[in-house]
Amino acid sequence: MRHDLTDLRLFVNVGETRNLTRAAERTFLSLPAASARIKNMEEGFKARLLVRLATGVSLTPAGEVLLHHARAIFTQLECLNADLQPFTRGVKGRLRLLANTTATNSFLADALSTFLPEHPDVDIELTEKSSVDIVLALRAGAGDLGIVSGTISSDGLDVYPLFRDELAVVTSLTHPLASEPRVQFADLLDQYQFVGIHPDSAIQTFLEDIASGLGKRVNQRVHVGSFEAVCRMVEAGAGIAVVPRACAARYSRPQALKVVPLADEWALRDRLLCRQRGRDLPRFAEDFIQHIMRATESDPSPI
Repeated sequence: MRHDLTDLRLFVNVGETRNLTRAAERTFLSLPAASARIKNMEEGFKARLLVRLATGVSLTPAGEVLLHHARAIFTQLECLNADLQPFTRGVKGRLRLLANTTATNSFLADALSTFLPEHPDVDIELTEKSSVDIVLALRAGAGDLGIVSGTISSDGLDVYPLFRDELAVVTSLTHPLASEPRVQFADLLDQYQFVGIHPDSAIQTFLEDIASGLGKRVNQRVHVGSFEAVCRMVEAGAGIAVVPRACAARYSRPQALKVVPLADEWALRDRLLCRQRGRDLPRFAEDFIQHIMRATESDPSPI
């Protein structure tokens, strides 16, 4: 029974896309060639690996086992390449990093600014997801490191506490809320228009879920591309916004914005760095963890 790395890479791509056509494209194979490789693997293992569906494919229990081991093989190869980097040139390492909106708009830039110059042969694949999706991806082996909220169950993962951040309301200095010492999120939903970042972002999804649980909705007047743009729009009087205090401190001008604390318990959130429990990572991934730790320790924004 012989299966090469192309077979295994194809199967990993099938597991991630659940679509044989897209998996073949990712592996740079024609669809007939990909189908033939899957058939050969099934014959070699004497087990059915896929179930063809109208919308794609699903994995059989045997296929799930193969996917788990194939991912482990590629992780070990990345570790091998990383350990050999001091002796070779031109070998690229890759770190798959999953983060929520707050992380991508705050301390991660500082961590990357110090890590990347020290590791010119390492590429970072950064994907923004919600904390729930990050945990699921890490458990499935579809990411190397993830930054999540402490309110999410992290069973099956190794966890490193980073810091506690706080969601707060930002308003213009002339807004009626600017003089309030503290506000409740529910009280804002019926009265005020909001500025926020793109609707599919982790923080916007989180706030919409909170509002939905209250039987209300966020009256979103403007969507923009970053927390910095959110702060500029609030300064201009387009509405109010709920943002991490860390981002408000980083992107707002004290003479132009007022930060009003939220009284809701969910506004205080622990930030955790996670990885799959017991999984070996390349040395550069371990080094990146240290860069994140230093970036959060030196960032004056988190509370």
